[in-house]
Amino acid sequence: MSYTALYRKWRPVRFDDVCGQDHIVQTLQNQIISQRIGHAYLFCGTRGTGKTSIAKIFSRAVNCEHPVNGSPCNECETCKSILSGSSMNVVEIDAASNNGVENIREIREQVQYPPTEGKYRVYIIDEVHMLSVGAFNALLKTLEEPPSYVIFILATTEVHKIPITVLSRCQRYDFKRITIDTIAGRLRELVDAEKIEVEEKALRYIAKAADGSMRDALSLLDQCVAFHYGTLLTYDNVLDVLGAVDTAVFSELLRAVIAKDTTACMKQLEEMVIQGRELGQFVIDFIWYLRNLLILKTTDDAESMLEMSEENLNQLREEAQMIEGETLMRYIRIFSELSGQLRYASQKRVLIEIALIKLTKPQMEQNLDSILQRLDELEERLDEAPVMSPDLMQQMSAQMTSQMGTQGAADLAGLPGSASVEAAGADSPAAFSMSGQGAALQASVPPAQVAIPKAQLEDLNLIRQEWGKIIRELGGAIRPSFRDTILEPSGDSCLCIVFSIRDNYEIGSRPTILGELEKHVKERYGKDIYFKTRLRDEGERLNTIYVSDEELKEAIHMEIQVED
Repeated sequence: MSYTALYRKWRPVRFDDVCGQDHIVQTLQNQIISQRIGHAYLFCGTRGTGKTSIAKIFSRAVNCEHPVNGSPCNECETCKSILSGSSMNVVEIDAASNNGVENIREIREQVQYPPTEGKYRVYIIDEVHMLSVGAFNALLKTLEEPPSYVIFILATTEVHKIPITVLSRCQRYDFKRITIDTIAGRLRELVDAEKIEVEEKALRYIAKAADGSMRDALSLLDQCVAFHYGTLLTYDNVLDVLGAVDTAVFSELLRAVIAKDTTACMKQLEEMVIQGRELGQFVIDFIWYLRNLLILKTTDDAESMLEMSEENLNQLREEAQMIEGETLMRYIRIFSELSGQLRYASQKRVLIEIALIKLTKPQMEQNLDSILQRLDELEERLDEAPVMSPDLMQQMSAQMTSQMGTQGAADLAGLPGSASVEAAGADSPAAFSMSGQGAALQASVPPAQVAIPKAQLEDLNLIRQEWGKIIRELGGAIRPSFRDTILEPSGDSCLCIVFSIRDNYEIGSRPTILGELEKHVKERYGKDIYFKTRLRDEGERLNTIYVSDEELKEAIHMEIQVED
């Protein structure tokens, strides 16, 4: 006996066997039970979701001599003859090859005769959107007023090509893409019944690659099992057969792109070519990887939306902190455009190399999102620039020496947090830009030394050192508005953000912004720090030095008064 493909062998024969289309199955069963059967149905949806299978089950159910809860019994003579294809009551037509007016006229002549057995003559027209305009027009009258014993079931994957005059005469049922869980569960049932050993991870990858189509999933499973017949079908085996790429490769590639390492990207692509991976599938899977990363970065409950292990989720969370959402959308745009170009390209590798160069070198593109990414990179470089020039530091140091004496100033210079604005570190946009005339003006005034409790100083130093990083991670409206800001202590577990620009102050002082900032600091650093804001007074000095009272006592060897 010849081999039967899995998708044919395991085609559903009862409504209970249909997976992922419960809303349609329940409606049709209720119509059969209540005898409220329509005369024309339109089944539309993507490939492999069960349109033709349900149409065949429905054709048997309406003619079945002993239906069970609206499903065919598949035991009576009528059901058996329809299953074997010998019944004259069920006619299946492929509209792709029978799309002319004469074919529809033939149907119009046939419907004049009642069924020889059973209750209904059922016409299943597959890929009905392929009918010509004349054929649709010839079908209209019969669709509108067919004999009471005739049922039309039209199936299509492109419902937008069907004239509205036909749509209005049919009950329309939209078939959904089947979920990965549902497909994987069905595949597990089949491999257990077929006594095939398959890893669960391999089944889930096949279910994902099927893209919502049960038939595609069964065909892919059939292909993989045939290649590794008689052995355990592993995840790596599936990747080899389908020419797919593991997510670890996508992670390495993305990190190379973020690092602007074009050479590493080219080496990754070269490795995939050597391994014989299918480049078109690689592009599609990489887009999906970027999509998962974008969802994780922009939504609150992303874990429930992503089909992956906790290990892969942790990897995505780490990468989400390394890249901005706007940049991710640019990457997705470039690779989506590439996916469309690869369909008709003879040199796929060259196109992928060009796309990778675009990702690593945004200056080679002139569109808006590339320019925005370049601006972000310039901002980061400015953020990391030193706040004070060495000359200015020397000038301030000289004035401190004249005020406090050489030894006192030297001791104070060694204290943690003894620098003023520059204590925020090279990673910070924290401070007002102290260069030019403004810096010279500040340098002409000796810095004040303010002693605060040690706990407050620790909080101040921690957040100052991480301030630039915090602002970049929060992004959105916070990043531009918090430029040219400085932090100062404002009591226990409280810091004050000092703004120099009124417009930025109006935005940055909103409770929602401050709440988001406090939440981020709590999650990232485990600190319950509250923030408040104020606008810098005109001519206000910015070079105040904060030290703990104990350290200041040791440095200057005298009693000090702690400021409230």
